[in-house]
Amino acid sequence: MSEGTQTARAARKQAIRRKAQRRHSHFYERCSHWSFSRGDSAEPIHWHRERWVLAGTALLITVLSGFIIPAWASAMRPAPVPAAHALLPLALPKAPASAMQAPTVEDWRIVQVQPGQTLSDIFQSQGLSLTDLQRVIDAAGSAKSAFHNIRPHQEFDFLLGSDGSLKGLRFDKDQSSRAILRFDGAQPTLALQPREMEQREHVAHGSISSSLFAAGAKAGMSPAMVGKLADLFKYDIDFVQDLRVGDSFTVVYDDIYRDGSYFAEGDIVAAEFVNQGTRYTAYRFKKADGNYGWFSEDGRPIQKSFLRIPVDFTRISSQFSAGRMHPILGKMRAHKGVDYAAPSGTPIHAAGDGVVKYRGWMRGYGNFVVIQHNGSISTAYGHMSRFANERVGQRVSQGQVIGYVGMTGLATGPHLHYEFRVNNVQRDPQSVTLPKPEPLPGAQLARFKSQVVQPQLARLKALDANIKLARAGSSTRNDD
Repeated sequence: MSEGTQTARAARKQAIRRKAQRRHSHFYERCSHWSFSRGDSAEPIHWHRERWVLAGTALLITVLSGFIIPAWASAMRPAPVPAAHALLPLALPKAPASAMQAPTVEDWRIVQVQPGQTLSDIFQSQGLSLTDLQRVIDAAGSAKSAFHNIRPHQEFDFLLGSDGSLKGLRFDKDQSSRAILRFDGAQPTLALQPREMEQREHVAHGSISSSLFAAGAKAGMSPAMVGKLADLFKYDIDFVQDLRVGDSFTVVYDDIYRDGSYFAEGDIVAAEFVNQGTRYTAYRFKKADGNYGWFSEDGRPIQKSFLRIPVDFTRISSQFSAGRMHPILGKMRAHKGVDYAAPSGTPIHAAGDGVVKYRGWMRGYGNFVVIQHNGSISTAYGHMSRFANERVGQRVSQGQVIGYVGMTGLATGPHLHYEFRVNNVQRDPQSVTLPKPEPLPGAQLARFKSQVVQPQLARLKALDANIKLARAGSSTRNDD
């Protein structure tokens, strides 16, 4: 490069500097005294505002570098490579084809018997014919007895095909087994399935304040169980006339559960009833013939030889008396029986086992029946609206229906005229001493007292003591 060119460039740089100095003369004036020279003649550094700004800026840059550089280094680090895993194939056994298929859920239709329905009505309600019903009866075998007397609330389960044809039927053969009929194969099949039956014991105590059924409900008993309690003691207690406020009862009874669910009320195991201060007891006992019966503490059957009242009545319209004004004849006459007023058509029951001695029209008594029970005792029933199916000479059992309440003969309203005769002499049915039934034979009586009476009596006494203790505690708290 020539010397002239270099001289021109130097002159140009000199001009640029002078121009910059003129433009920024104020800066050069402020900063002209700054010096980093260590010479002795140099003045010491004085920390003015400009020096503080420069120092702060340097410090800030240093701090930021401490954060930015490590973060940048981490960002630049390569991502970790996951460890490699080797996959080895394993031979597994093949699942059977049946296991791969979802189980088939059968759609059984549950039909509950309604009052008045017949088996043919139920089949027709499912679109089935009488021919289908006959097929079921023919295939039921030992279970066909379940079809003879179907009851309300009994269940029949139907399995129908897509075309509405009968493929299966389930029903209760008895309380403890279910019958399953299938028609989806070449031949009908019958299977009996046992059902788990369980008896659960309960203890109830009640005190009469208004009625027996109200006291039983308060004690947790079902109406059916209260009815069984009344049936046990109906031979000794007239629950219409004899019941008093304060009478009490204690009952040990079973409920029946099937497959874990409540099924029905069971039987009374032991019971005690205190009526007007008199105590009556009943204990369930299996006799030598295998049948169960209820007996008092002395081993005599609770079921007496005669019913005290042979009809469910609403009131006593006339008592037994030596003389009363006849409501129709209008003159005094002896009334040698008891009149039990009841709605027309109410069933009349035989008071005891015996033979029908008379059945027909009797002057003043209308339709009239006489039953001879033994050599000395007979009973008579008058004013019936109609007779049952018994004939003269036919044997009847206690409780059997022999006719229905009416007002035939000389009567002003529907009622039963009932007579109790000893050697053909009328006696008051309400006060006559009824013959006691014979107690259990010696060996059975001993077993009854040791196995039934003693343990159950101890339970009843313990329960009675607890009840009295609870009442005493309650009375003490009330006094406080």
